Amino acid sequence: MPSVRDIRRRIRSVDNTAKVTNAMSLIAASKMRRAQNSVLEGRPYSVKIQEVIAHLAAQPMDDASSSQPLLAIRPVERVTMLMISPDRGLCGGLHANLNRRVGQFILEQQVQVQAIAVGRKGRDFMARTSQDLKATFTDLGETPLLADTNAISHMAIDSYSDGETDEIYMAYTNFVSTMVQEPVIEKLLPIAPAELSAAERVGYIYEPDNLAVLQNLLPRFVEMQIYHAILEAIASEQSARMVAMRAATDNANELAGDLTLTMNKLRQESITNELLDLIGGQIALEG
Repeated sequence: MPSVRDIRRRIRSVDNTAKVTNAMSLIAASKMRRAQNSVLEGRPYSVKIQEVIAHLAAQPMDDASSSQPLLAIRPVERVTMLMISPDRGLCGGLHANLNRRVGQFILEQQVQVQAIAVGRKGRDFMARTSQDLKATFTDLGETPLLADTNAISHMAIDSYSDGETDEIYMAYTNFVSTMVQEPVIEKLLPIAPAELSAAERVGYIYEPDNLAVLQNLLPRFVEMQIYHAILEAIASEQSARMVAMRAATDNANELAGDLTLTMNKLRQESITNELLDLIGGQIALEG
């Protein structure tokens, strides 16, 4: 049975832990608001450009435009997984859910899978599972710019254009709400055309010409999709960390309360025993 001194020392330790987790929760909440604003502001553009590109890819094209490498659909012999994950932990089950989703996807593939890891947690997962890791990108920061992610986009574009891979998938945690973050896997390349009716397949008029437009627009589309996925992952990370640290603070406070109750019981028991000893001694003297 621990003594009152031991319990008091443990209460101080739990209280200090609660202060740390509470501070981390407040910091994560502040960062979460900025990350959420970035995601919500960029999401309409990301969704719209995806619709436009898919609609564009479904339109009739001349031979020069149809030969665009980012639109080319080849027999699948090699697949690349672009995994976007946090650099740090203390995010509850965020990492485990994403790792489980990516691991299941890799096991379902019947062809060779190559990985590109964005974030230390994704890199560590790929290393633990002995995957073919082509490149790792870390320390992007909590407010990356589009220019900070261009190296990732260019590697994906070059890998597909040069025929090193036949499909590229992107795995990240989609921000749904403060309490909900959903791991998703989306096909990045080749760009899938939208399903259009005959009336919608009317073609576009390009200026200066369709080849020049596609050459500039398709890489920008890939860059934007990767950049927005990274913003989604950052917002999910900060939300999950805030929730996890708040839960840890609540658990620490509850544990401190239980320990205080236990300490008070021990003190009361000690006082009761001393009183019984005094009363017993008094009775013995009177007898």
